[in-house]
Amino acid sequence: MNKDSKDFAVELFDALTRRRNIQGDTITKDQLREFWDQISDQSFDSRLQTFFDMVDKDADGRITEDEVREIISLSASANKLSNIQKQAEEYAALIMEELDPDHLGCIMIDNLEMLLLQAPAQSVKGGESRNLSHMLSQKLKPTQFDNPIRRCCDSTMYFLLDNWQRVWVMAQWIGVMAGLFTYKYIQYKNRAAFEVMGHCVCMAKGAAETLKFNMALILLPVCRNTITWLRNKTKLSGVVPFDDNLNFHKVIAVGISIGVGIHAISHLACDFPRLINASEEKYEPMEPYFGDQPKNYWHFVKSVEGVTGIVMVVLMAIAFTLATPWFRRNKLNLPKPLKKLTGFNAFWYSHHLFVIVYTLLIVHGQYLYLTKKWYKKTTWMYLAIPICLYATERLIRALRSSIKAVSIQKVAVYPGNVLALHMSKPDRFRYKSGQYMFVNCAAVSPFEWHPFSITSAPDDDYLSVHIRTLGDWTRQLRTVFSEVCRPPPNGISGLLRAEGHNNPDFPRVLIDGPYGAPAQDYKEYEVVLLVGLGIGATPMISIVKDIVNNMKAIEEEEENDLENGRDTGVNTTIIIIDNNYEPFFFWTQKKGPIQDKKSILLLGYKRARLVRLV
Repeated sequence: MNKDSKDFAVELFDALTRRRNIQGDTITKDQLREFWDQISDQSFDSRLQTFFDMVDKDADGRITEDEVREIISLSASANKLSNIQKQAEEYAALIMEELDPDHLGCIMIDNLEMLLLQAPAQSVKGGESRNLSHMLSQKLKPTQFDNPIRRCCDSTMYFLLDNWQRVWVMAQWIGVMAGLFTYKYIQYKNRAAFEVMGHCVCMAKGAAETLKFNMALILLPVCRNTITWLRNKTKLSGVVPFDDNLNFHKVIAVGISIGVGIHAISHLACDFPRLINASEEKYEPMEPYFGDQPKNYWHFVKSVEGVTGIVMVVLMAIAFTLATPWFRRNKLNLPKPLKKLTGFNAFWYSHHLFVIVYTLLIVHGQYLYLTKKWYKKTTWMYLAIPICLYATERLIRALRSSIKAVSIQKVAVYPGNVLALHMSKPDRFRYKSGQYMFVNCAAVSPFEWHPFSITSAPDDDYLSVHIRTLGDWTRQLRTVFSEVCRPPPNGISGLLRAEGHNNPDFPRVLIDGPYGAPAQDYKEYEVVLLVGLGIGATPMISIVKDIVNNMKAIEEEEENDLENGRDTGVNTTIIIIDNNYEPFFFWTQKKGPIQDKKSILLLGYKRARLVRLV
């Protein structure tokens, strides 16, 4: 605890004792418990009262501008908010201006409470006003919230307002699956097979129909070029949550797992035993489909349908297991020989087993027992367009990465195992701040592509990414580039550095992109709040740089206008960000001097005063 933190603690202690008329510097155990209960109380009223008591040092129920300024300065200092500490006087004046319009020189607690409650209400629009309910004073909460039914209804309403796009898409998806399942269920209930296998065959066929649909649909969320085009060129982003594409991909995988389970269990535990144990008279209608009555399970297992089905289930189980967070993020403490079964590499390569799965699925769909006409074998019809679209996307990636050749211009390895790559910017490579691209390094793996946020600004003449070594691929990438780096000269940041165009020692790097991301639409808002944790701030660095570049352009244009005697108004068709634009960037980290990390990504930007670091 530093000196400022101790001063803050003293002020807090004085406020708690002053309110209770406790004299001296010692307290009893019961008083300590009472203090702790008040400090740990997260309610709005309790926190506001504590704040007011700290400010109101003479306990007269009024606070002056000097008292407000002092507590803002102490609080900012204790939390290492240097910018806020410097502007404490300005903030105190603004608070007094708002709450003391008659210039009485003091404000009351109810005035302060109303200010804090009005602020969020003035900054929200339409459905966003729902967030205000979480900030209401306990004294102002309506009694209806005490009713559990009403509270549940309100929570549901807030959830739907916040997630209506996701709910709408999920409802459509579930509705389509329910429709397909019901259609097949009714269809087979009216066929001769129902007399032998009963509802089991209906369940199996209904699940199979949802499987065909989901195996086709699961490819669409990973067609990144298509999603980026839809996001940028259409208005569908208003109703479709494109930013949740990978989450939806995972949800569909769960649907596939359930469908596989129902389909396989219905066949193995019900349909096949009924066929084997059926009487000759009852089995007779099934002879055109199954031939002579089977005597055991081997008849079904050795068939094309059986072999393809079993192999598909095994491969899908492997891929799904290695894609779970425990394996993909290497969270399991496995013995050393089994360590290669975890990590991103295992996930990446196991996912390519689906090339075999889709091939077997098409074969499986062509050798159906109960369907003989080709146009009723619909598996290939479901898969044709999604597979072609996905294959085209992979082909575009291969061609585009070879056409958009990049050369490494600068490499630096910074504290915290952050690898910075500066590379040439290909012609016609157009992107927005906040977007990301895929990077491939053949020296590490010729087949793996990994996504990284672009940290350079669109107006920069280079591309840059900053990569934290967290997994097996990034760790190997750092090793490869560290071998061609050298310690930096005095006065230059970074542990290891290497520069030079067309340096033959640099590994070959390919890029693919750019691809859309949520942060790319930041220019649509008047106030931008960026919050990043450690290396997670990378997509926001490009935004900060872009804001700085735009403001520099504004200043240069205004200077030119003044020199030429023209109106200094900004041409809004050229410059998107004006002087009223308010960017705030809160960047937190667990350890290490934050200014070191700031210099990594904001080096050379004199207007970095825009960045508010926490």
